[in-house]
Order: sequence, then structure tokens, then C-alpha cells
Amino acid sequence: MNQRAFRTLFLWMIWAATAIIVYATLYRDTAVWEFVGQDSSRVTWLIIGTFLFGVVGSFALTMLVTFEWIRALAVQTEAETGGLDGIATKGRRRAVDRFFSALKTTLEVDGQPDVEALLHVELAVFKRIGQFVEVIGNLLITLGLIGTVMGLTLVLTGLTSSLEALGHDQELLLAGLRKAMSGMGTAFYTTLLGAVLGGILLRVFAQITDHGVEGLYDMIMRVCLVYCSADYKPSLQRDMRFINQELQILRDHTKSLETAFDSSKKAIAVFHEEVTRINREQTMTGDESLDAQIARHRRYCETLREEALLLHSLRASWWARFVSLFRFR
Repeated sequence: MNQRAFRTLFLWMIWAATAIIVYATLYRDTAVWEFVGQDSSRVTWLIIGTFLFGVVGSFALTMLVTFEWIRALAVQTEAETGGLDGIATKGRRRAVDRFFSALKTTLEVDGQPDVEALLHVELAVFKRIGQFVEVIGNLLITLGLIGTVMGLTLVLTGLTSSLEALGHDQELLLAGLRKAMSGMGTAFYTTLLGAVLGGILLRVFAQITDHGVEGLYDMIMRVCLVYCSADYKPSLQRDMRFINQELQILRDHTKSLETAFDSSKKAIAVFHEEVTRINREQTMTGDESLDAQIARHRRYCETLREEALLLHSLRASWWARFVSLFRFR
């Protein structure tokens, strides 16, 4: 299978593996996950949950684009030999099939197809999903900034309580300092997570899928311009291609009929040889011919039928016997 179909999936997997390796290298000695588990503001939880949702959406889009690439490459092979009429659309599950099916429908009703606009419409759903993933990345950056503000608010609150307790309440002073330090951690980690997860990882994922959709668009447009452009308007080349296709279908049907006739001819010949052999054997042994045996068997069956009807009438009521008399006559 052509490796171009899996290019978007390969890039996505490479970037995901790179992100995991970089995190394991740079942040394995930090207390990021310990802080996330102890974060009282829950902003970091929201950031991580939103990031995972965006990753799932990006991976689903990557798989859809990969399937569309596989189908588009198959369509390119079909168009190289038969043009637009040679493309066999397989349902409406894939955007590629929907596009070429709509293009054929437009030409059948003598319409003027706008290939670019039609292709934009069919691939718009992938564009919207990619934009949604990018919006989630921007949302993570915003959540990081919100977490920063919340963290600074906790810092100011803790410092205020510490200053109020200075000199007369040591426990309240320590509690205020701990709250201030927790606020600093919230401000730092939320900014870090929002910027890294949303500003870097998800945006690169979105760029990879957008690149795959744009490559799919260019590939389908090339098929339309190179192999299908002659079918957009009536022309001698289009008519000749249609006639050749119809002649090929007629040749296939003729070959099928010839094969069926040959099989029937062979079967009839075998049957004739078998009947001839049976008649020859019966003639040599002095037995009845096959036709005479068939006629005798038919008379025997008719006699049995009449006897069965007679027995039935004898066992029936007087009215049935009376009716049967007229029936025999």
C-alpha cells in the first residue's frame, strides 16, 4: 500500500512520542504531578482534562484523514485508466466518494460543476475539527493565565494574613506563608501546563492534521484536473471514452453468454450420448426402447390415478359418489 496514505498518522505518532520523551527527560525530577494531586484550585485538573479531550479529537481526525487518503489513492488509480466514469464510488461514508458522486450527479443533469467549491464543502468537516482542536489549545493558554491570576490572588491573601499575624500569632503566620507558597505554585504550574500543553503540543497536532487535509485537497484536485477534466463538458474524447466503456461492458456480457452457451452445448451433448447409449444397449439386449418405457410408465401412472379416485369415491358419502359418477362421465 502507498506510504503517502499514512503520512499524517506517522507525523502525529512521531510528535506524540517526541512529547513523551521530552517530558520524561526534562520533568521527571520535578513535582508536577504531586502538585496536581494537591492543587486546591483544581485549575490544573481542568487543564489536563481539556488537553486529553483535545488529543482524542486530534487522533480521531488523524485516523479519518488517513482513511480518506487511502480511498483517494485508490480513486487516483481508477481515474488514470477510466477517467471520471471509471471511478466506482462506494457509498457515501467517505468524503472522497461523496465528492465524486456529487460531481457525477452534477454532470448527469447537465450542470456546470464548481470543483473547488464542491471539494471545499466535502472537506469542511475536517477543517472544522482541526479548528476545534486549535481552539482547545488556545483555551488551555487562557486557563493557564486564569490559573496564574488565581495563584497570585492566593499569594496576596496569604501574605496579608501573615502580615496581620506578624509578632503575635506564629501559627497563623506560618499558615499564611504556606498559603502564599501554594498560590505561587498554582500560578507557576498552571502557566507552565497551559503554555506547554495548549500552546505547543495541541497546536502542533492541529498543524499536522491541517497539513494532511490540505495535502488531501491538493491530491484530489490534481486527479480532477489531470484525469477527469475531459468529462466536465461534452466533447469527442468524452463520447469516445463512454462508447469504449459501453463496448467493454458488451464484450464482457458476450463472453459470459458464450461461456453459458458452451456449457449448455456440452451438457446437451453428454445427455444425447447417454440417451443414445441407453437405446443402443436396450436394442442389443432386445428390451424396450427408452421412449416405450416412458410411455408405459405414463400409462401406469394414469391407471393408478384413476384407481385412487375410484377408491376415494367408494369411501366417500353418497353425495360424493353421486358427484363422482358425473365426473367420470
